[in-house]
Amino acid sequence: MYTFGSRSLARLEGVHSDLVRVMNRAISTSNLDFTILEGLRTPERQRRLVASGASKTFKSRHLTGHAVDIAPLIEGKVSWDWPLYHKLALIVKAAAAHEGVKIEWGGDWRSFKDGPHWQLPWRDYPA
Repeated sequence: MYTFGSRSLARLEGVHSDLVRVMNRAISTSNLDFTILEGLRTPERQRRLVASGASKTFKSRHLTGHAVDIAPLIEGKVSWDWPLYHKLALIVKAAAAHEGVKIEWGGDWRSFKDGPHWQLPWRDYPA
């Protein structure tokens, strides 16, 4: 079992408490270490991400603290290997179910699949 380091904990600041609960449950029950890449974003950062093609929207859930990006860690380094994101998805979805929190994974999206992205649904958590 794993715990978040100080960097991940800092990146959870400003994130909705339900999503923080899910991430804390996931890391504490996971057999795969992972890190929080990003939580709450500024509008300026979002504009840069859209301009670079890393994001497709100016209505990101990151702007309101309703989304996080996470990544698996292998030997202490971020991995972009898609099979690991599918494994991590099972862990996060189980944590959300245990916490009674509805959650959406960017890896389930039909277009612009986003393996690191997790968000609270608009319909259940309007901004």
